[in-house]
Amino acid sequence: MSTQRPRRPTEGHDPPPAGGILWAVAGELRSLLALPAAMTMQVAHPAVGAGVDQYSVFRTDPWGRGERSLRSVQLWVYGGAQAEAEGRRLRRLHASIQGVDAHGGPYRALDPPVYAWVHATGYPVYLRAQRYLGTRPFTAAEERQLYREWLRIGRVLGIDDREMPGSVEEFWPYYRTMVREWLEPTVVARELAAPDAPVPPPGPLPPRLLWPLLRPLFTRFRAFLTVGLMPPDAREAIGLGWTRGQERRLRWFGRVVRVVVPLLPERLRYLPIAREARRRARAGRP
Repeated sequence: MSTQRPRRPTEGHDPPPAGGILWAVAGELRSLLALPAAMTMQVAHPAVGAGVDQYSVFRTDPWGRGERSLRSVQLWVYGGAQAEAEGRRLRRLHASIQGVDAHGGPYRALDPPVYAWVHATGYPVYLRAQRYLGTRPFTAAEERQLYREWLRIGRVLGIDDREMPGSVEEFWPYYRTMVREWLEPTVVARELAAPDAPVPPPGPLPPRLLWPLLRPLFTRFRAFLTVGLMPPDAREAIGLGWTRGQERRLRWFGRVVRVVVPLLPERLRYLPIAREARRRARAGRP
């Protein structure tokens, strides 16, 4: 899986700049809606799926794990000097994760091609989410800019340049090969995309009391977005069905989102770390 391309010169390990595409979209509610699709593509790789199955607390503490994951993703983009520290923390966290996958093959979470795939999934999902939930699809120039920014995030996370395609044109053959040769309906991928997944109640008291009524709605909606915002070839490789009726409902939902979200005040539209970073940038503070 690993390539032998010579190392490309890097731009350093700084996060993407303020004012870039990720700065505008990574901390917004619409990106939050797209995260389950990327996570499901990640765990459809047998090595990633095995690591999450054997080490993660996503079954017993999904809300806490989700909150920690969101904070980490926000720091990559908006964390400034904290971004690289967060990248080092993640590598330390994953250094001991290793074992045997469902096929009997050994895996390591920090195996470079595996670690790179986890990062790579975000790019096609961002493009698809923008197509359905954004004001308009990205232009070709914006897709290239987004990919350049995504490579910078990879460097923050400690991913060697040789493990990531150097351009959008190189990315798509790499992506199609990964989908065709590696993705499969792992146990964890099936759970994350299941409309009836068992999810424990969240912490606050009112949702806990109402959770028997809310859980079916939440799990069906999560599964709907997970499958709908996943690229069709990845969806097919994982064995997830998608009907014309579901496609129509996703397009209708997208029309509502693209009208409503831009009207929200920033305190509701952006997650806290993103909101604070944007406020400081407007004030000319690092």
